[in-house]
Amino acid sequence: MLDSLNIKNLVVVEDLNIDFKSGMTVITGETGAGKSIIVQALGMIAGNRSDVSLVRKGANKAEISASFIIEAKSKLQAYLESQDLENDVECIIRRVILLDGKSHSYVNGRKVPLSVLNEVGSYLIDMHGQNEHQLLLRSSHHRVLLDDYAGAQSLCEDVNDICNSYQKIKIKIEELQSNNSLLSAQKELLAHQLDELHQAQLSEIELNNIEDEYRASRNSSQLLEKISKILSSLNDDHGVNNILIEGENILDQSKEIDSRLDSIRALISAAQLQVQEGIYDLTDYLSKISNQEDNSLQLDQRITLLHDIGRKHNCQITDLIDVQKSIESRLIELDTSDEKLDDLVKEMGQLEKKYYAESEALSIKRKKASKDLSKEVSRLMQKLGMPGSEIIFKMVEMEKEVRFNGAEDIIIEVKTNAGQDFKPLNKVASGGELSRVSLALSVSSSNTELTPTVVFDEVDVGISGSVAEIVGQMLKQLSHQYQIICVTHLAQVAAQGKEHLKVEKTQKNDMTYTDVVGLNSKERAEEIARILGGIKISNKTRLAAEEMISSGS
Repeated sequence: MLDSLNIKNLVVVEDLNIDFKSGMTVITGETGAGKSIIVQALGMIAGNRSDVSLVRKGANKAEISASFIIEAKSKLQAYLESQDLENDVECIIRRVILLDGKSHSYVNGRKVPLSVLNEVGSYLIDMHGQNEHQLLLRSSHHRVLLDDYAGAQSLCEDVNDICNSYQKIKIKIEELQSNNSLLSAQKELLAHQLDELHQAQLSEIELNNIEDEYRASRNSSQLLEKISKILSSLNDDHGVNNILIEGENILDQSKEIDSRLDSIRALISAAQLQVQEGIYDLTDYLSKISNQEDNSLQLDQRITLLHDIGRKHNCQITDLIDVQKSIESRLIELDTSDEKLDDLVKEMGQLEKKYYAESEALSIKRKKASKDLSKEVSRLMQKLGMPGSEIIFKMVEMEKEVRFNGAEDIIIEVKTNAGQDFKPLNKVASGGELSRVSLALSVSSSNTELTPTVVFDEVDVGISGSVAEIVGQMLKQLSHQYQIICVTHLAQVAAQGKEHLKVEKTQKNDMTYTDVVGLNSKERAEEIARILGGIKISNKTRLAAEEMISSGS
């Protein structure tokens, strides 16, 4: 609920602090005293657009701030947390209007865009009256009102969750389908490339060694000559191998004489074994070189083929195995895209079936509630001085498709007099009638979740007598569930208030000032007597005012 309101340099207000309490607060004052300024200030706190003309003459800016007490685990608290604007159980809103026409909005000390302020305001204040912030004129709010009354909010949220999932899958399907031709061409190219790689019969061992083999083949004659010479020097009668064998035999015999020679013999023996192994390897290498020389043409053709394939894939021939594996993986992925598309289409069909089942259940709830709510609001409208008036919550069925908020649009239509046709609310009702329709709706829906603070600006326009008393009683009834702030010109309405604020205007040094004062019991009786009797207040009028307050308390 609204705890306090501070207004600085707004029109004729220089500096004004107002404390509010729970229940019903009435605001009265003479015409032109500045009651509308309070309503304007609350409207801007709720997200209405500002106007530089509202800045007080001589001031460089206007500033409005309001403190609200909020309930834990409320929708507002959840929204504040989602925007990183939470502040325990308090919400402080500030608007600054500059002379250059710009305005700044703050929530709990953080600067926010007007869209965020508007969203926050929708959770805090419900404005009813002759101003632009009338939720009742928003067609989207008609559905909210009906769903609140029907207890169908959670069902509508379920429908919207399904719709959201459906739309996301639909986008994925459209993306896959639009890429089908491109994917088909890509698959054809990849399949051709993979076939070429398979025909090449790639081997990791070959790819790692073929460059060396090719260089050896190109120089095989030179290598044959050199390797043969080495083998001859190692393996002939006077070669290193035979010398080492002979040395080992001698040392083997000599160790019997001197055991210290045994370690030296072991070294000679190891050297001989290594030389022998080298002879074997060189002999094998010589055999391969001889074969390469015979197959040099085939090797040349092979390495030419591999280099050609490598150039096509912009890689070294040693990377061709990895390229082949990558193409195989991509083709598997593309082959599964068709399966993914089929799965998505199936999932979308399941969601569509679920959506229609849930939206049908939502429609049934709405149909039943619309009849009851229309009947109850019509009854209250007639009590509020609108004889012959009726209201209906019209359910307009839309084209069958998965859409947010269900299968139908909700439109409020009214007739303000007997014999008239039903027409959209914003096309028929006058300002005063709109306020009374709002009041009737608020009372009818008082067991549902509304904003904690409801402002009624001159709901008594065009009414008097017993109807005015009924309006006051309805507002008082509503104040049992919500904080009610009511600007009124009628004594019958003012007398029902729990708290009474009077707006006064004074002039000083050619400047106009507006102030707001809280009235005690005696002052309140005097103010209501003024409303009843005008400038001259008689004792009879005072007694009538006191009786009116007594009966309203």
